[in-house]
Amino acid sequence: MYYSTINFKSKAFIAGAYTRGEPLGAISRFDEISNLAQSIDSMETEIVEYIAYQTAVTAEEERMGTELSLARTIQENAVPNKFPAFPDRDEFDVYATMTPARGVGGDFYNFFLIDEDHLAVMLGDVSGKGIPASLFMMEANLLLSDRTAMGGSPAEILAFVNERLCTNNKAEMFVTLWLGILELSTGRMTAANAGHEFPALKKPGDGFELLKDS
Repeated sequence: MYYSTINFKSKAFIAGAYTRGEPLGAISRFDEISNLAQSIDSMETEIVEYIAYQTAVTAEEERMGTELSLARTIQENAVPNKFPAFPDRDEFDVYATMTPARGVGGDFYNFFLIDEDHLAVMLGDVSGKGIPASLFMMEANLLLSDRTAMGGSPAEILAFVNERLCTNNKAEMFVTLWLGILELSTGRMTAANAGHEFPALKKPGDGFELLKDS
């Protein structure tokens, strides 16, 4: 009688009946069988709790994955990503690409025409990675783009953006920036560097040259 009851309980659980029934430890007067039944009860409880935990973890991972994918899409749309960028202009061409290390990050670029004869080109890199860096990157990109469109030299523009980014920056994040303004009619580039890597200029034929500005 006792053995048949224990077997029925175990098979029911293995078949997927996760709802607990009568505790098995209460059905026997014999210590050995009672201890075995109690062990099965304990194992059943632990398995049910583990399944619930894994279900919650999986749901949280799926939610975070969805949010990360959305953040990546927003970041990709925050920079020019359609090429050719200026199909109605045949005297110059621009191409850029960005591949964050963690889906989203602090690297960014931008370019746009200030007027018919001046093209702004900018590169930046925010300290850190992930969503916090991407948020700071978007703030820096917006400030830089809006201020550049107002005119002024690259040095004046970067000084203005630096002041704004330092205001209420409790997270103490920072961004390195390189800004150049190309005069299309002459090919003259005026640039300023705020702690960023040196840009590389491709010479006719093969080879690149780093523009080591001060």
